[in-house]
Amino acid sequence: MSGSRLAHNYHPLPVVVASAEGAWVTDVEGRRYLDLLAGYSALNFGHRHPALVQAATAQLGRVTLTSRAFDNDRLEPFATALADLCGKDLVLPMNTGAEAVETGIKVARAWGYRVKGVPQGRARIVVAHGNFHGRTTTIVGFSDDPEAHDGFGPYGPGFAAVPFGDADAVAAAIDDDTVAVLIEPIQGEAGVVIPPEGYLRRVREITRERGVLLVADEIQSGLGRVGETFACDREGVVPDVYLLGKALGGGILPVSAVVADADVLGVIRPGEHGSTFGGNPLSAAVGLRVVELLATGEFQKRAALLGAHLAERLEPLVGNGVTAVRVAGLWAGVDIDPAVGTGREVAESLMALGVLVKDTHGQTIRIAPPLVVRATEIDWAVEQLQRVLTR
Repeated sequence: MSGSRLAHNYHPLPVVVASAEGAWVTDVEGRRYLDLLAGYSALNFGHRHPALVQAATAQLGRVTLTSRAFDNDRLEPFATALADLCGKDLVLPMNTGAEAVETGIKVARAWGYRVKGVPQGRARIVVAHGNFHGRTTTIVGFSDDPEAHDGFGPYGPGFAAVPFGDADAVAAAIDDDTVAVLIEPIQGEAGVVIPPEGYLRRVREITRERGVLLVADEIQSGLGRVGETFACDREGVVPDVYLLGKALGGGILPVSAVVADADVLGVIRPGEHGSTFGGNPLSAAVGLRVVELLATGEFQKRAALLGAHLAERLEPLVGNGVTAVRVAGLWAGVDIDPAVGTGREVAESLMALGVLVKDTHGQTIRIAPPLVVRATEIDWAVEQLQRVLTR
């Protein structure tokens, strides 16, 4: 039998990675590539960061899984450190980002019924057009991306979508049954779409005034990517609930979490939610080390400085094969002029020159290198992009 035995749920670039270190990967034939995708921000600290590998290796020699039927000696230190990083009381650990979002939805609904007094079965959550919160069946039901949404119904009720960046639309969508507003502070999958200045602050004000939770999906945007610990920090906003994942596992294993104060997250009772692997000792050991790295502020500063450098290099491309550039920290969305080709074609051409990026929504490529990337490597990557644009 010939051909791949993998299900065709991905359309990867034809690169077969065999090893990686820092911001670089090497394929099975020995060719090296600069990784400007970083596992959709899961690799914020680069491939095989020594401190994270050491934490994982040490834990592998002790205990990897106990289930939450028991406590383990890594979980409470991890929860304490993460809660402190977020300025919140409690942490509910899970595995994948989508699980964190699903958990956040359950928490918001439980809070609505048990604290706000919304009648059972009527809780509503306001979301944004262009959202990407994962691919589980609840989540794709309120996606407006045809590839994620179409063909997987019936979909669950209880969600109202409004334009991203429009705070007035958020206010208009809230009614007596609304329990939360769930948004990405910056929409990653949509192409690094940055809302207007003041949007997050206004949504925070609206949610406080109307008595609903603000749930921030910081799974891609958080943990240093935008030059702050969280993208919400760009506007001085503290949400009621943080949804975290990707970089929380240090690029080693899946770790996610819902973080909130006790008056919100405390509504979940024993037996109502859980996961076989959620909060396992191995993930807690790695997650703790991730939080310790972020607590130094080093990676946030690197993302801010290198992000400014990236923006400076990308801006001159507008009008020269690029129609628009959006940059937040070390995270950029680059819209390719259709006269040059599609985002996929540009990604394939860059791959041939040793640079890995990912296209999205036809004409956009996303640039999100590990935060350990060097300025000279960014310069080289942009030079390769210029070569592709002017062919």
